[in-house]
Amino acid sequence: MNVLNAVIALVCAYVLGSIPSAYIVGKIQKKKDIRSIGTHNMGAMNVFYEIGFWWGLTVLIADVGKGVAAMAISEALNVHEYVYLASGMVVVLGHSFPVFLGFKGGKGGATSIGVLIYLMKPWAVLINGGLFALLFFITRAPTISYGLAFICYPFISWYMFHRWDWIIFTAALLLVPLVRYIPRIKEMRDKAGNWRRVFQRKSVNDRF
Repeated sequence: MNVLNAVIALVCAYVLGSIPSAYIVGKIQKKKDIRSIGTHNMGAMNVFYEIGFWWGLTVLIADVGKGVAAMAISEALNVHEYVYLASGMVVVLGHSFPVFLGFKGGKGGATSIGVLIYLMKPWAVLINGGLFALLFFITRAPTISYGLAFICYPFISWYMFHRWDWIIFTAALLLVPLVRYIPRIKEMRDKAGNWRRVFQRKSVNDRF
């Protein structure tokens, strides 16, 4: 294994993940730290609600793109398979703990999607997108919907690769955003008053 290429791949993954797209947009558009408004999350959904649809979409594309770019660089460097997978984990950790913002970042959901899209294209896009659309139609809760849609990825991994190490990697990767979302889910439950309002809202604007 080329150790230098492995180091370059992992460093690039972390630096890419650390690029705080939501923070940059918040500073440019509102001159505020996005982590201090709305849900205090440095992610696309908070930007959608607090700054605007197109800026939220920009952040979403950027955050997904970080995951895609990290995997593409790692693949181009022809690193060992496990270093390749580790790059996916590192770019998500970079988003969650960015060196540029004192290690206080976002949840890592969109960046995880970018990693998995690169690994499982085009199945990941079609299945995850369809499941998200169905859940969003039922719940009208975007964060809950895309969080629940994550569940499909280990199954896609099993179907495509039939390897336990890839399935374990997929599940471990998704644990990063899911674990970091637990405080936010509890906060939504407290504000909503019951779980039914959290999982089945009156409209997309019914936000807690």
